[in-house]
Amino acid sequence: MPPSGLEAGGLTRDQSGQASVIDTTRPASSWLSLCVAGLQRHAPHGMLLPDTRGARWCPCSAYTPALPGHGREDLEACSFRVQAGQLRLYDHDQLTRVAGIIRHPKYNESLSAEGGADVALLRLEAPLELSEHVHPVSLPPASLTVPPGKTCWVTGWGDVADDTPLPPPYQLQEVNVPIVGWEDCDQRYQNLSSPEDPSGIGEDMLCAGSKGRDSCQLDSGGPLVCRWNCTWVQVGVVSWGHLCGHRDFPGVYTSVMSYVPWILQYVPLFPGP
Repeated sequence: MPPSGLEAGGLTRDQSGQASVIDTTRPASSWLSLCVAGLQRHAPHGMLLPDTRGARWCPCSAYTPALPGHGREDLEACSFRVQAGQLRLYDHDQLTRVAGIIRHPKYNESLSAEGGADVALLRLEAPLELSEHVHPVSLPPASLTVPPGKTCWVTGWGDVADDTPLPPPYQLQEVNVPIVGWEDCDQRYQNLSSPEDPSGIGEDMLCAGSKGRDSCQLDSGGPLVCRWNCTWVQVGVVSWGHLCGHRDFPGVYTSVMSYVPWILQYVPLFPGP
């Protein structure tokens, strides 16, 4: 998440980035969890959802980087752990096992995030204990339309500069980003694309960001949250984009509104606010 115009190449959000320092008094960081895969390697972030058995579900990106020595097809739930309630990576880790991973059936591995349906659910082996530092986020109504220009917040532990990892003490980062209208965003990416490599914005995507304010690589799966009717709701999942913090190319997110019915097939939620 760059506070100044870093330009890092690539389309998925799993390589590099830059971020601003989080204000730890803000509530928008309380729902973020980290999916840990392998030794000292973090995979896409996610958010916590409540169900009738407690906070047991974590929605995140369907794109999963392969571990050293393993192809993506070999990844199983037992490869992952979830860390919650921490603002710093690897700080007093208390990891929860993942019992199952449900990718959306329309996610296309060959197209990656740009093909859409970039959303997955992690089912935790046991519910997380809720506290002032760990609590679930609200889902938006499927009918919600987020207007262009609305300020929302994105959070993550992405790299802090091109090919420069987030330095110790690995503090969680946060930046506010303006929503960019779908047609405007689609036109920008259509101008970038070619017949051999189309990069249009799908109907299940939304865009947010401006010059120097963006998610970036290694932020994949992280939450885009907005205040709505006095409640923080998750409207997006960090998915892909061209460069980071570029004035012409906002970050592209999976629209949570497009997948609320699918999520509710698996997550028996408490009644919403």
